[in-house]
Amino acid sequence: MNPVQYFTDEYLSRCKNLSAEQIVQFLEDFRMIHSDRPKSETRLISIKVEKDLLNAFKTRASLDGVAYQTRIKRLMRESLSKNEAGTKGSV
Repeated sequence: MNPVQYFTDEYLSRCKNLSAEQIVQFLEDFRMIHSDRPKSETRLISIKVEKDLLNAFKTRASLDGVAYQTRIKRLMRESLSKNEAGTKGSV
């Protein structure tokens, strides 16, 4: 089953201001994250997070219809993509 992405009106408004380069980067990042590439080996990790923060994060993810651990992994990938995009032009 393919995931369905829902966008808020605010998000779509912001997207209208994207440059062609930003759109291409978004599409490349999206393809990389959602491609049918072989899944890499997963590793169980343990981190300490404030209880209130974790509960709020779980609630928000649940309201968005996303498992909170999936949301954490997505945020990690997005962070890497943003950092990579930010360093491309600075070399």
